[in-house]
Amino acid sequence: MASTTANQPANAKPSSPGLVNRIVVILLIALVAAGAAGAATWFFMSKRAPSAATAAGPVIAAAPIFFPLESMTVNLQSDDGQLHYLRIGLTLKLADQSVQAHLTEHMPEIRSRVLLALSAKRPDELATLDGKKALANELETLVEQPTEPNGQKVRVEDVLFTEFVVQ
Repeated sequence: MASTTANQPANAKPSSPGLVNRIVVILLIALVAAGAAGAATWFFMSKRAPSAATAAGPVIAAAPIFFPLESMTVNLQSDDGQLHYLRIGLTLKLADQSVQAHLTEHMPEIRSRVLLALSAKRPDELATLDGKKALANELETLVEQPTEPNGQKVRVEDVLFTEFVVQ
């Protein structure tokens, strides 16, 4: 009788597929456990040790300076023959204290500019929201103009209306 085992070497062992599968599964479990441990360590360490940017706290912008002007009353231009007037209260939003000091020193000139500009307006120009926004932009430009020859413009961030009555 012929045997097929005679063709195989005498020292060869039959391979065990169960042993290889067990080794692969153990390596995968060890790899996943090491990854989970590393992720957990990173997560908890990042919570406890804030970075330099967050340790200093959030950067808070400087509070704006609001500079109220005295209320003004002016007569408006009119085509209908009736007398119309505007009573307006303004507050200027400024970036820093030096601008406020400069405006305070030159307030008579600035009020004069504003009053002259307002007295040239018509009631129908000021009735709409767009008219009021255009007036705020125009007043901002007037206030920013230099008050001295060869002087620099001041920076006004916004012109806010605190009172606005057209009659």
